[in-house]
Amino acid sequence: MARADAGLIDLHTHTLFSDGELLLSELVRRAEVLGYRLINISDHADRSNMDFLVPRVVQACAELNKLGRIRVIAGVEITHCPLKQIARLVKEARDLGAQLVTVHGETVSEPVIEGTDRAGIEAGADILAHPGLVSEADAALAAEKSVFLEISGRKGHCLANGHVARIARLSGAGLVFGSDAHDETDLVSMEQAERVLLGAGLEAHELLAVWRNAEKLAKKALPG
Repeated sequence: MARADAGLIDLHTHTLFSDGELLLSELVRRAEVLGYRLINISDHADRSNMDFLVPRVVQACAELNKLGRIRVIAGVEITHCPLKQIARLVKEARDLGAQLVTVHGETVSEPVIEGTDRAGIEAGADILAHPGLVSEADAALAAEKSVFLEISGRKGHCLANGHVARIARLSGAGLVFGSDAHDETDLVSMEQAERVLLGAGLEAHELLAVWRNAEKLAKKALPG
């Protein structure tokens, strides 16, 4: 497929800093062995843990980037928060050094507060993860504000992938891929990632746009 020789960019993963099962360095090592070239650590955060989570992930990722071959982004996923908190938490995450900010969207498999998709987009998050039955109006706003919608590799969250792909095509919103890995078995190969994207209804040529979007976010997070 389109970028199989370049190595995967996975923009959504978790460690035991939140509900993942692996230390950050083990997750990164396992991804490196699978041929990843870049991974985004996007552990769950809300008001209760943002202040200690983000700085520690930033420090760990900075050290790994000096020592390893795979590049590691210090991200965060703002999750299940009251709508009025989301914009403040996006700003706070950036102020604390988060290199990419994701908002946990209205996946069909969890009771996310209605309106979270819109609040995450209005807040200027980089990625709206698994946005579920996102509306065309919200997707159009995402396109306007350069917020990317995620096609998810995770069970449950992937149930709305086809809808997300269709709405993105209608609205012009950009798409990215995230495995939403919580342990080593969730990490995917490039071939698997592209099968998920094709299964969501993307055409083969549209996969190139997904990987270009990933490159754009990678350069934003890790310039140079």
